[in-house]
Amino acid sequence: MSKKKKKPAEFRFYELPNGEPVLALTGSKWIQVYGENINSFHFHNLLEIGVCHYGDGDLVIEDDSYRFGAGMISCIPPNFLHVTRSDMDVKAFWEYLYINPEEILKQCGKSVQEIRNILDSINQRAFFIKAEENPLLVTLIRSIFGKIEQKGEYYRECIGGMVYALLFEIACFNGKVSGQISGKNNSLQLQPAIAYVEKNYSDNFKIVDLANECHMSETHFRRIFQEKMNMTPIEYVNFVRIRKACELIDKTDISMEDVAEKVGFATPSTFNRNFRRIIGTSPYQWKKRPDNHEGKLLEYKISALKGW
Repeated sequence: MSKKKKKPAEFRFYELPNGEPVLALTGSKWIQVYGENINSFHFHNLLEIGVCHYGDGDLVIEDDSYRFGAGMISCIPPNFLHVTRSDMDVKAFWEYLYINPEEILKQCGKSVQEIRNILDSINQRAFFIKAEENPLLVTLIRSIFGKIEQKGEYYRECIGGMVYALLFEIACFNGKVSGQISGKNNSLQLQPAIAYVEKNYSDNFKIVDLANECHMSETHFRRIFQEKMNMTPIEYVNFVRIRKACELIDKTDISMEDVAEKVGFATPSTFNRNFRRIIGTSPYQWKKRPDNHEGKLLEYKISALKGW
């Protein structure tokens, strides 16, 4: 019997602008036929809030499909597979906010356990709703977009305060929302391992340590990880390490040997080999090319993309 072909997926990672509490994707660029010539799902590293201004189509989250239309709101935590598809030849207008909830909550003096509890509530499900289903949440989102457009004095502080309130409203809403309007994250069981890699990528850990984080046997963990992430655990670890290496190369002048050590590679040769395999060029060539500092698309086994 032939092996079932895996669905392609893309990992899109986003970086917040320096000093900004959110990344906003707004304007006429986002008036388009969504999903045109796109056959894959994607997931990302930040919380995505989407607002549909007009247009019709389908928003598919994991295994569930929802019809979208004007005034609807999506809230999709990290690592949820999803895709937006307009009806044939129908242009839609979406605008997006990307948020790092952990960083916002850290700035507000919460304890580690409080932050973990809030994040668990935020990340437990994606939801897609009409404005009237949660007027307060929609008002906060629209106010954030409005403040971004107006800017003015203390606009960052204002946005930070509204995002803080928005996160708690999402956490509360997730405690009430029914299964009919939410998508359960089939990859959520891997979240502890993903968080562990993000925090400890520079350390010398083993795959069994990641499996233990998820309370699985190593064999079961490897199978589930491959199935959900479309890559092996070690491929994901190396991808994260190389992404961190790119950031270090762009932002510092330390030697490549130091970069390799800081991101967790035992030897420079292992670092160089993985860098070339994932990025398609050597670390030295990456540093010399000026376009990399503006954000180069990273093509990996699951097409790891830097944002849109």
